[in-house]
Amino acid sequence: MKIKQAGIFFLLLFSYLSVFSQYTETINSNRPGFSQGAFSVGTQILQFEAGFGLGKEDHNLLNTETSAFIIDYNIRYGVWKEELEVSLTGAYQSNSITLLENGSTYKESNFTSNTLGAKYLFFDPYRKKELDKPNLYSWKANNGFHWKDLIPAISIYAGANFDQADNSLTHIPNNEITFFTGEVETGMEISPTIAIATQNNWGSWVFVINLIGERFTLDEKSYSYILTLTHTFNAKLSAFIENQGIKSDFYADQILRGGAAFLVTNDFQIDAAVLLNFKDTPSRLYGRLGVSYRFDMHKKDEFLEDKGKAGRKKKKEEKNTSRKKKEDKKSKRKDSIDTEGDGGN
Repeated sequence: MKIKQAGIFFLLLFSYLSVFSQYTETINSNRPGFSQGAFSVGTQILQFEAGFGLGKEDHNLLNTETSAFIIDYNIRYGVWKEELEVSLTGAYQSNSITLLENGSTYKESNFTSNTLGAKYLFFDPYRKKELDKPNLYSWKANNGFHWKDLIPAISIYAGANFDQADNSLTHIPNNEITFFTGEVETGMEISPTIAIATQNNWGSWVFVINLIGERFTLDEKSYSYILTLTHTFNAKLSAFIENQGIKSDFYADQILRGGAAFLVTNDFQIDAAVLLNFKDTPSRLYGRLGVSYRFDMHKKDEFLEDKGKAGRKKKKEEKNTSRKKKEDKKSKRKDSIDTEGDGGN
């Protein structure tokens, strides 16, 4: 996935996560950051996250100036279990490049990424925390800092990148050669992406870390990290700051992002963000606007406290209670019949 959070996530992760289940009453979007949070959207949730950006790049060595237009998109769907989601993430970019030496201009455009993948939450410390009984004698014990609060939720993402060969925006060459003629033909390169996403929820603060390896079976492999810190001011407004480091043979950079998101309705979010870096080969400055919308087809919450030993005990108690109610009901019907029979004699 292209510089995601994770999913990331984006990211921005609007910190409306419930400790009871993956599903939340309000939309859980990775925008406007690029990291992806550890949690999924929830089963039977179809979510669209998209936006566009305008930017400028100046390259001192090449002596060029670039005006860029970007469209990015992320389609997420929760399947099978609350911990699992599948996604399609991509971006399309159009550049207008001016050679400063002679003033000539040329254009190039293509997809910078298209990744199909899945994310699975395999460790959730908040599940056990919710099962812990509160201390009735100490507010500090319930609300103060605990070292175990530093333990994050952890998910793993795996996906396949679909890149068009001879794409100047991704630096991926054309590797397909016909068997009989030896001529090179335009083709598609498929390569893997693997990412680990961690997430800490500290009240109104959410901290996300993404560690990403992209296209590592190709010469154009790259490795990156993303750190995203989000703060929720109220039920509608949140802001984030993000740092991303990228390392590859054709591009290395340190990128800083910041922005805000506003919850219009429970299923609709709008966002804005800016991006800048700290080098001049090239220097980059971008602004982005985006939206997130979900189709909520979620029918039944899979409560996390219903899992494990506690969950099995709870289900057994519910089953016994249900059986006892049926027996009591049956006994009442039998008593009623006997009473009516005695009254008829």
